[in-house]
Formats: sequence, structure tokens, C-alpha cells
Amino acid sequence: MEDWNDFGDDVEDLSKDIADKIKEKCKAELNLPRYKLIVQVTIGQIKDQGARITSRCLWDPSTDRYASTSYQNEYAWASVLVFGLYTD
Repeated sequence: MEDWNDFGDDVEDLSKDIADKIKEKCKAELNLPRYKLIVQVTIGQIKDQGARITSRCLWDPSTDRYASTSYQNEYAWASVLVFGLYTD
């Protein structure tokens, strides 16, 4: 990423594109037909401030799972949460 200004108002579209690609790859590689996958991508600009992302949901701890990761460079940060919810 060259500079935050390179994205302008396209950050929303970028977040959606990243979420869609992650969801497609998870579906293809994990082969979990009875699971609903939910992907949340948050992108922000580095401006000497902090950010905390939390999540709450109702689920069955014996079958439902999640994974998270984050990325940061000198201009921006990104957080990704992927939820796998078992469906009958």
C-alpha cells in the first residue's frame, strides 16, 4: 500500500472484496457443507490512535468456531474475523 490516500472512498469496496475472497477460499479448501461462514473485515488508517474490535454472538461452543488475524503497515491496519456456524 503506497499511501492511504490511494484508496480514497474505495476502502469499503476493498473490505468487501477481501471478505468475499476469504469466504470463497475457506469454502473451497475447508469443505464444510453444513457450516455457514461469516467473514468480517475492518480496515483503518494509522493515525496515532488505538482501535479495539470485539464480537459477541450466540453459538454452540461444541460445534461453532472462529479464526482471526490482523495486518498492519505504516499506513493502515486490517482485522479479519471468520466465523463458522454449524447448521442442521
